[in-house]
Amino acid sequence: MVSAPVITVPAFAPARSGVRHFFGTRRHATGLAFELGIPVQGARGAVRSSWMLSVKQVHGTAALVVDRALTPADRFHGGWDALVTNQPGIMVAVRTADCVPILVHDPKRRVVAAIHAGWRGAVAGIVPKTIALMKSRFGSAPEHLRVSIGPSAGVCCYEVDEPVLDRLRQEFPNWERVVRDHRSGKAHLDLKTLIREQAQAAGASPESITAVNLCTMCHEDLFFSYRREGKVIGTMVSAIGLAPSRG
Repeated sequence: MVSAPVITVPAFAPARSGVRHFFGTRRHATGLAFELGIPVQGARGAVRSSWMLSVKQVHGTAALVVDRALTPADRFHGGWDALVTNQPGIMVAVRTADCVPILVHDPKRRVVAAIHAGWRGAVAGIVPKTIALMKSRFGSAPEHLRVSIGPSAGVCCYEVDEPVLDRLRQEFPNWERVVRDHRSGKAHLDLKTLIREQAQAAGASPESITAVNLCTMCHEDLFFSYRREGKVIGTMVSAIGLAPSRG
């Protein structure tokens, strides 16, 4: 079981990759600040040239692209469920409490993305849309991307009803591959598999897609869960960023 306050994945972890990342747990969430303009504290309390950027999430498919350095005066008014940047020192972050956090790294073009995907965003294609955006704005080749799917409500617990299934049928021809126990207008939805298949269809290599197979609803000790608790009492934060330039 996880003992650290955050979860990292081997595909992003090596120092030579030049990327920093984490999937947060409820142990990590306490005391975090996300207002743009607050520097990230480095080792021994020294202030580093780093920013953590989090924006309002609206369960859509729009992405905010940050392609310039940030200043303390910057504010972003609006709603986005994906953040993309090629700027060293900016960690883009998403917040979840059953929805799926997805982190993406292009080591060739040096671009990263953080994506928040609930069932609405996933069915509407936020992951392939973000991959397409990375390609059009930064020249990212989908086959070079490293994609990691974080902790979320698992197929073991994530029950959905007929309106959700109807949307899934409309948007995803192979919808039966991502549901379990389908009966009486309800089923268990496998969001991780849906996102994995969408990423592969968008050109990501199957070998470059990893997943943290932990269910937020099952593990009360590790994760907040909107569905388990019936309300939002906290959210996990997941983030990714290119390491700040030295000098």
